[in-house]
Amino acid sequence: MRRALLALALITGGAGAADATYGEHGMALFGGKQGLYAAHLPMFHAPHDYQVVLQVHVADAATDAALRSRLDGKTALWTIAPEKFELSRLSPASAAPLKQFKADLVLGHFEQGGKTQFPASTIVVDKVLMYRQLSPAQKTNAGASYVQIGSGRQRYLVKRIDSRPDFDHIVSYLAASGASTGDITLNKQALQEPTAQSLADALHVPASAIRGTVYFYTDDLK
Repeated sequence: MRRALLALALITGGAGAADATYGEHGMALFGGKQGLYAAHLPMFHAPHDYQVVLQVHVADAATDAALRSRLDGKTALWTIAPEKFELSRLSPASAAPLKQFKADLVLGHFEQGGKTQFPASTIVVDKVLMYRQLSPAQKTNAGASYVQIGSGRQRYLVKRIDSRPDFDHIVSYLAASGASTGDITLNKQALQEPTAQSLADALHVPASAIRGTVYFYTDDLK
């Protein structure tokens, strides 16, 4: 009887084991009063080989309001240092979707000297805006494609990672009222960060509408 119970426990434990996407999934945090977003900082190997963008809020209303106020209209880098979880649970097809997780909210990069501003905060996942697995194969695309995040005046451009090597890029910009929310594509100059003018040209807005880069990184995508 004891052996049967032990065998059942082992089977149950195996069934509940974490999959290959389990880990600490750091994210860039950006947005403001019109929307709050988190973008996974991806690599080309497991468990981080997914590009994921979320619309989120902080469960504590006072923290959420304070965070949005500090982020609003600015491009200073904030990051999320979360508890470990399976990234696959953020897939729209997940049978057990991740609704919330605990995280430190950090001014700066959480692995590069950033300072925690709001520790042990509960982040609520409102919507998965992007979830796509990255291919580790060497590949070159002549164009850099950007997805628009947000539909109001304050918007963000998130580069679609589709080459190897590639770069992770998040840009803040001010859209005209009623402007298209469609993707944009511009000529890619190797791993160089696109200029504000080239982004503005693709958006058909003045260069002054580009507020600046929130995040640009190449080292993890070589």
